[in-house]
Amino acid sequence: MRQRRQKNEINVVPYIDVMLVLLVIFMVTSPMMQSGSIDVPSAGPLATPPMEAAIIEVSKEGKLALKRTVNDKATPLSDFDFQRELKKLIDADQPILVAAHNDLPYQKVIDVLEAARELGVKKISLQTKSGNTGK
Repeated sequence: MRQRRQKNEINVVPYIDVMLVLLVIFMVTSPMMQSGSIDVPSAGPLATPPMEAAIIEVSKEGKLALKRTVNDKATPLSDFDFQRELKKLIDADQPILVAAHNDLPYQKVIDVLEAARELGVKKISLQTKSGNTGK
């Protein structure tokens, strides 16, 4: 009876099959993955905000004020009033804009946006000036 010799080679066909299956899976799933995007304000000519939009104004000193519509007068708000008024705007499903002073520290704007997010605001915009004005 003759003894069998062992082969000294590795069968790579199963590894190639697995790699091809993984490649197909990644090719199919990669277009479905969402990438994060940020809507940055435009520096060119801008459209006017919607008339029904509420505007949260943040002064140079960091004080808050609310305009219920674009043409209304700004009403000063305390932090407690800000939360109450923001909840009313959310319930009314009214668009919200944040108009912050040019010299205001960026952290204050982030604080306002974070407070709005915590209260349940899904969409909020930052108001900017058109790039065609002098400064």
